[in-house]
Amino acid sequence: HALVAEALGSGQPRLAVETEHLTLAAYRRLSERVDPGEIVDATVALRGLRLRKSPEELDLLAYAARLTDRVTEHVLGRLRAGLSELQVAALLDEAIAEAGAQPSFPTLVQSGPNSAQPHLSPTARRIAPGDLVLLDFGAAWQGYRADTTRMAVVGEPTPRQREVHEAVLEAHDRAVAAVRAGVTAGAVDGAARAVLERAGLGANFIHRTGHGIGLEAHEGPSLDPGSPLVLEPGMVCTVEPGAYLAAWGGVRIEDDVAVTEDGCRVLTQAARNLVVVPAEES
Repeated sequence: HALVAEALGSGQPRLAVETEHLTLAAYRRLSERVDPGEIVDATVALRGLRLRKSPEELDLLAYAARLTDRVTEHVLGRLRAGLSELQVAALLDEAIAEAGAQPSFPTLVQSGPNSAQPHLSPTARRIAPGDLVLLDFGAAWQGYRADTTRMAVVGEPTPRQREVHEAVLEAHDRAVAAVRAGVTAGAVDGAARAVLERAGLGANFIHRTGHGIGLEAHEGPSLDPGSPLVLEPGMVCTVEPGAYLAAWGGVRIEDDVAVTEDGCRVLTQAARNLVVVPAEES
């Protein structure tokens, strides 16, 4: 606050801030040192500036994605029946720390029927044979974040589990294929949604197809149904279609995708198959 006060001086400055991040407590501390003058909300302007990433930012996002891929492979190889969702989340966070990074957001692990709730925090529920297991996490590197979701099943999957996973994977692939400059965000969402509707899972796809990612885990652009926002080179977003069936479970597959001049680049590259993990407790 002292440095900010010194920079503002004693005049009547016009200060632009992101009001969603400047807390009342911080504003009061600043006001005790200097008259901040006119406060202008720059949130919308700054969000617009952050929609397109610079080459340096893209490099940081790509590195965060590579770290995330390493964590994915490491933890899926250690997943076993008997571990609780909280224990698996701790394994993910530990692996992220060992890679020299930080979690991009609170890690999500959902098993069995819990996986039908897209944003449910990890619980003490222990993973059991027959469960679908959803891992949603990411590594942050120098402030830039990755975000991925991968699926596992404890023991051999049932035909229905394979069917839903295959439908979600196809929706994911169609949406990624639609990502390119000049296409609307709504068209990308529509590409994923059409696949799940044909599979009879349209009503089970209960969120948008994706969101922007960068300094925040959730920022623009948002891949909402019908969105007219036109994608441009340098934009980075998640593609994460899902299908959620109450009391049965859910499937989501998520990758980070950068819009390029001639298409797109998928930053997260860990295998997207339904990983079969041992049903025996160890």
